[in-house]
Amino acid sequence: QVQLVESGGGLVQAGGSLRLSCAASGRTFSDYVMAWFRQAPGKEREFVAAIGWSSLDTYYGDSVKGRFTISRDSAKNTVLLQMDNLMPEDTAVYYCAAKSGIVRRAYKLYNYWGQGTQVTVSS
Repeated sequence: QVQLVESGGGLVQAGGSLRLSCAASGRTFSDYVMAWFRQAPGKEREFVAAIGWSSLDTYYGDSVKGRFTISRDSAKNTVLLQMDNLMPEDTAVYYCAAKSGIVRRAYKLYNYWGQGTQVTVSS
């Protein structure tokens, strides 16, 4: 079992930045692919970013590419999502997720989820 706890959400103006953090506990952190998804009201859960066992192995959704950066700190069992140049359409609940195996973009393939953290971007 892996337990995930997100933090760092909040309200920010368009063009601003936020950094989300996901603390993992339980099984060996380095064994898992870590990802961020988001879900806005009335919309399906959307892939944001993922990172594999190697910190060089990163993937991004098209809507956030070039603005968001995912990283992991294995010493602290933490995965970070640095979000820059935020736009109102980034407003959503952001979820941290984990799975074994290789990186996938489909949220249904992830076994472990955090409770979510709200990000609101005002125009």
